[in-house]
Amino acid sequence: MSPPTTSYARAGDAHVAYQVVGEGPPDLVLVSTWFSHVEARWDIPAFAHYLRRLSSFSRLISFDKRGIGLSDPVPLDQLPLLEEWMTDVRAVMDAVGVERAS
Repeated sequence: MSPPTTSYARAGDAHVAYQVVGEGPPDLVLVSTWFSHVEARWDIPAFAHYLRRLSSFSRLISFDKRGIGLSDPVPLDQLPLLEEWMTDVRAVMDAVGVERAS
């Protein structure tokens, strides 16, 4: 399986990188911890296996929060608030056309 295409959702003035792989239902949104890179994670065999397993029973939607990975950078003295990262989740879900997800 080749890595999925990376797309970008608009969250306010930021562009948020995301990927969709697999078919739902259910729709599953993967919110990564601090570090993320939607394309590089496919180069790590154990992580790629994890993503393939999740996408085997769902439509897996994963993304890089603003300031992380392929999403728009932010100044170090202006790290996003949790609410801004939640805006990123909603922007990606809207771009994919998902109202509810696990």
